[in-house]
Amino acid sequence: MNLTNTFTLLSVTTTLLSPSHAFTTIQQYKNPSLRTYHHILSVSSAENAKTAVDLAKEFEETEPSIIDASTKSAVGGAKVGQAEVVLVGCGAPNRGMGWYHAVQMLEGRCPSASLDYIIEPWFLGPGSEGPGGPEFNTWADETSSKYSTQFLTSVADLPEPKQPRVALISGRTADNPKLLRECIEAGCKCIYLEKPGAPTVKELQGMKEEAEKAGIEVLMGYNKNVCKYVRKTREFAETVPGSHVTFVSNNAYENTPESLGECFERNAEGMLKNMAIHELALLVSFYDVTVENIESVTADKEFSSMQTLPGPSGKEFTDFDKIKFTIKTKTGKVVSVAADRCGGTDSYATVTDANGEEVFRYWMPDDEDKETVKELQAQYPTAMPYFFTQDPDYVTVKERVAKHTVTGEEAEGVATIGIAVETLRVAEYLTPTLMDQLK
Repeated sequence: MNLTNTFTLLSVTTTLLSPSHAFTTIQQYKNPSLRTYHHILSVSSAENAKTAVDLAKEFEETEPSIIDASTKSAVGGAKVGQAEVVLVGCGAPNRGMGWYHAVQMLEGRCPSASLDYIIEPWFLGPGSEGPGGPEFNTWADETSSKYSTQFLTSVADLPEPKQPRVALISGRTADNPKLLRECIEAGCKCIYLEKPGAPTVKELQGMKEEAEKAGIEVLMGYNKNVCKYVRKTREFAETVPGSHVTFVSNNAYENTPESLGECFERNAEGMLKNMAIHELALLVSFYDVTVENIESVTADKEFSSMQTLPGPSGKEFTDFDKIKFTIKTKTGKVVSVAADRCGGTDSYATVTDANGEEVFRYWMPDDEDKETVKELQAQYPTAMPYFFTQDPDYVTVKERVAKHTVTGEEAEGVATIGIAVETLRVAEYLTPTLMDQLK
């Protein structure tokens, strides 16, 4: 079809299609909480003889793949073989983890995932005029126009799924129990839950039981479980008699009371339930670490630091700004973790031999991935640096979860909510234990 003698199909579809059919086709015009661009069906003079029903049918059957996005002429959406992704909790551009998940899917880097809906109640509601609000809404307008992604303020506003639906929940940890329940009710076949999943073990266990009762699988965003540096370190350690592995995680916050205070407040669940939770998931997944199987845990007092600082609200928070500890299990395994909020952008793992000599170190990113990091830094210069160092692993987890949702194929290496429950149990056990050792 050409672009002459254009008119919109809005009034035709609203009048002639059934109410349910009209809702699925042009719901963006009747739901004030939904944001998307206006879709226009263009016809030439020679096609004007077609009936309104013909045009409505042609509009709905138009494949997104044959539409030039610049013409804004068809609704996007998951195709056969793709999961229909609902991102719940986007956050601010360049700051929120949800936003970076969105960017990766919108750029087509997860071929089994189609980001069709973004749920963001704060920036589309009360926070629209506050810090980050105008920037988010500008990005939302650009995204809906370019990709047909629809923006909503509530999971309850979602229409029925057209392809297997997966929710990626990346909101505030405290909101996750409610959001998971809503996503189950919204017809999600699978749920990708960002770490740590819930504020407490009791809440996460309740979420696990609720999902199991509904027959919904919940997989976790523990991306380091699929990391190259973790795999290579574990493989090398197996070749060294008496080897000892240390996982090191770094962030790039400024080492100032203001920066760390903001960090402590924004991540009020604490370092072991936030930044270092990935390393704890590795220990649970690969080193037999459970609360019941821990024989001893010892803090490295020379490395570690704990502070009490005011956040932006003025309220004080006590947390580790860096921590290092070694766990010995009752089954004889020994493994160490170090985490530093101000340690830089790279993470790595080391292997020492029976004499304590370091014999292996593998970085994330490695030399191959550093080129990708440079490209991403140039493309998104104000984004959080850790997005880029873990970029390929975020893609891997999302692609495996999306493909699993569609085909049932095992999401290899991706942690289950069962792993997450035990990981959170370990975090809750370690936090007071380590704090007491540092007092």
